[in-house]
Amino acid sequence: MEMLLETAFAPTRLAVINDSAKHHGHSGDDGSGESHFTIEIESAAFAGVARLMRQRMVNKALGDIPGTRVHALAIKASAPGEI
Repeated sequence: MEMLLETAFAPTRLAVINDSAKHHGHSGDDGSGESHFTIEIESAAFAGVARLMRQRMVNKALGDIPGTRVHALAIKASAPGEI
């Protein structure tokens, strides 16, 4: 995921956090240890873009990963200088 996001957005900050252990035994946990993630990304590509569109941009960059290989994805996308 990191490589896809780096290529698509040239982020100034990127963290891909595996939250799967917090969801062990819950719906969507496939036992792989890679079912739930949080993405924190800051990129100039998000300047002037609404929150929903930012999430759509991230999902598009990740291709088939969300919804097939990853059950849940929390996205925190921001532009540089946003709080």
